[in-house]
Amino acid sequence: MNPLLSNDANRVNAAPQQARESFGTRFFRLFGGSRVTLDETAYEALEEALILADVGVTATTRVVERLRQRSRSEQISDRATLVAALREEIVTLLTPVAQPLPDPLPGSTTVILLVGVNGVGKTTLAARLAREFQRRKFTVMLAACDTFRAAAIEQLGVWSDRLDIPMVAQTRGADAAAVAHDAVLSAKAKGINVLLIDSAGRAHVNTDLMQQLQKMVRVMAKVDATAPNETLLVLDAANGQNAIAQCEAFTAEIAVTGLCLTKVDGTARGGIVISLAERFGLPISYLGV
Repeated sequence: MNPLLSNDANRVNAAPQQARESFGTRFFRLFGGSRVTLDETAYEALEEALILADVGVTATTRVVERLRQRSRSEQISDRATLVAALREEIVTLLTPVAQPLPDPLPGSTTVILLVGVNGVGKTTLAARLAREFQRRKFTVMLAACDTFRAAAIEQLGVWSDRLDIPMVAQTRGADAAAVAHDAVLSAKAKGINVLLIDSAGRAHVNTDLMQQLQKMVRVMAKVDATAPNETLLVLDAANGQNAIAQCEAFTAEIAVTGLCLTKVDGTARGGIVISLAERFGLPISYLGV
């Protein structure tokens, strides 16, 4: 099996287990018996457990308030009913944003730009997305627009070789916007279905690098007015509430169309997904490990 995908499905399915165990430990400490008493003390403790799981204050308040309303109308008095109600409220928050990327339109090139801070896993995600589109029988091209980080171009080149797909690249230190420009031209000329653009990690407080990202977007639009068709902000799930600040900064500077969360198997506080859904309402396209 390709090492890129080895055990990925199992790991993605298992990843939320840590979050469940962390929150579940606190939950069952609160509601250990089959019968429950939902008084003010219980609600406050439930709020604390959700916030510690990185659900965030606003989303937590919304969920707990809905549980208060349901408890009054449905007379919740047992743990199983409480768990079911809590699950339903969280699903209600997540359902509108659980949106995988659509298939590319026939006869066109879908340009997908990956952005985010340093170390969130953009390059690996680019390779995984490339493999997924390959599996769905689409042609794919990679663009190495991280011309800043040492060995970034070589890292993406390894995946290009392993997956046997073309890659547009220049040398380290080259103008990332120029690489993106050439990549869009090449992909359209060759009739490629999906162009995946890996960009340099940039601190969301670095004005110069954010302006460089805006330049990339402008240059691509000169080749194709619709490009980039998707701009996916990649977030490390382990960063917790710092991911909120990153999302705020990037969405203020460029038109982010969706979110991808990586390393979800490395954190016991997966509630950040709920917080992002409630705060921004952006599609969450992929979870990575």
